[in-house]
Amino acid sequence: MAEITFDGVTKVFGDDIKAVDGLSLNIAEGEFMVFVGPSGCGKTTALLMLAGLEDITSGTLSIGGTVVNNVLPKHRDVAMVFQNYALYPHMSVEKNIGFALKIRGDSKAEIKRKVDEAATILHLNDFLDRRPKALSGGQRQRVAMGRAIVRNPQAFLMDEPLSNLDAKLRVEMRLEIARIQRLLGVATVYVTHDQVEAMTMGDRVAVLRDGKLQQVDTPQHLYDRPANEFVAGFMGSPPMNLLRCHVRAGKDRVQVVFGDQVIELPWDYTSSHDLPPAGLDVVFGVRPEDVLVADAQSTNKLKTRVERREALGSEILVHLSLDSSSDTSQSPRGELARPVALVAKMGPRQKIAVGDVVFVQFAAEHAHFFDVASGETLRSR
Repeated sequence: MAEITFDGVTKVFGDDIKAVDGLSLNIAEGEFMVFVGPSGCGKTTALLMLAGLEDITSGTLSIGGTVVNNVLPKHRDVAMVFQNYALYPHMSVEKNIGFALKIRGDSKAEIKRKVDEAATILHLNDFLDRRPKALSGGQRQRVAMGRAIVRNPQAFLMDEPLSNLDAKLRVEMRLEIARIQRLLGVATVYVTHDQVEAMTMGDRVAVLRDGKLQQVDTPQHLYDRPANEFVAGFMGSPPMNLLRCHVRAGKDRVQVVFGDQVIELPWDYTSSHDLPPAGLDVVFGVRPEDVLVADAQSTNKLKTRVERREALGSEILVHLSLDSSSDTSQSPRGELARPVALVAKMGPRQKIAVGDVVFVQFAAEHAHFFDVASGETLRSR
């Protein structure tokens, strides 16, 4: 086992295309680190540099305290699991798993012992004589993992290994991979574009965008305290509501203005130093589960209209628009703009229909503010 350290690692393609830009990150021994972000964010390029399959333009990359910038892939002692399994179709499961050991020159007895151990861990004992074409997608992925496990590497590298599986099998394999990683205790770097995978699997999650690390933290901390508007809008399903608004100081309260509607949050400017300056236009963020239905007679509420409802069995996702005279659903960055102002999670038996007028309030303790220009957090409780 070994720790992995990226120290200002940059990868430039051509003259000026920075796929990875100054990545600095430490991955501890035995840690399950997930790289997540949209397509083109640099996560796979970072993984390929770690594997030695892409050269590093600048910065240093270390495994177990040894700089590996110029070390050949076969000498880095890492094992990679690919998206497409990369199995040999003419070989049995047993021979696929043990092939790297055979090439390395291990004895037949040692190969059998290690293959049997890996097969037991992966529940593949009954399939060792089969060829890949006789296996399901999940079984093939287990074989690919077995091929990595038998090498007893310093680190596992996984590049979207579940993307070819159906939804139900993806859930099962998420649990399986997490179980195996905990059992082996080997540092693992896992690349995915799926934030649900990132949230459910990683000890920590590194969020990347345009080659730059946006934030790295535990899944829950990323969800509760995003460093910027991008992380807030990317992590979570459905994502955080992000609304353009204006803030001003009221008596013992912060007033948040959405067009011609105003709500007050019970925060005191005189006793808090983490509030956005009064008088600014900012982006207000609130999670769907923190949008609460209010009684029509209650104060401090927003008037909305139901545009769409999605019944999911255990809950309903309700898409709401603010009154047309105060529609502020557009975020200052186009990729986070949404056609309706708010999404709320409601109980499965909430009687609500498209076209209904609904009054909502926000759970003030979970509200966020972001700078309009930079997207950086101004306040996140």
